[in-house]
Amino acid sequence: QVQLVESGGGLVQAGGSLRLSCAASGPTFSSYTMGWFRPAPGKEREFVATISWRGGTIRYASSVKSRFTISRDNAKNTVALQMNSLRPEDTAVYYCAARRQGVTSTPSEYDYWGQGTRVTVSS
Repeated sequence: QVQLVESGGGLVQAGGSLRLSCAASGPTFSSYTMGWFRPAPGKEREFVATISWRGGTIRYASSVKSRFTISRDNAKNTVALQMNSLRPEDTAVYYCAARRQGVTSTPSEYDYWGQGTRVTVSS
């Protein structure tokens, strides 16, 4: 069982930056693929980014590629999402998720979810 707690959300002006963090409990964090998701019109959860258990495989949604960076620190049981050049359309609650298998952008294939952290980008 993995428990996930997100932090780092807040209010920022367009063009600004935020760094989200997800802290995981459990001794096997380093064996999990981690992902970030957010709600989107017509979708319950929209893929943002994912990182494999060793960090060797990383994928981004096209809408955030070159602006967002996902990283992980297995020694600290954390995964981060650095968000730069934020846009009003990035406004959402961001959720951290974990799964035992390899990277995927499909939210239903993740086993564990955090409660989310809200990001608001003003224009």
